Amino acid sequence: MKFAKWGNSIAVRIPAEVVAKLGISPNEEAQIKVTGKFSFEVTRDRRREEAIEKMRKLRFVVPDDYVFNRNEIYDR
Repeated sequence: MKFAKWGNSIAVRIPAEVVAKLGISPNEEAQIKVTGKFSFEVTRDRRREEAIEKMRKLRFVVPDDYVFNRNEIYDR
């Protein structure tokens, strides 16, 4: 792998064989943890998927005849 300048940051290009083996795609997010003076560990960042899954569990069915009334929220 080779390090390259990308704006004010340093970028690493991941070889195609590694991308294929790991099954990663562009725009996926990752977390990097420094594990030693010259080493680091990269893992997928699953926080987004976990948040979406939590939201799916909160989902409920709205009756067919339900009509949303914004003013109803403010009536007390």
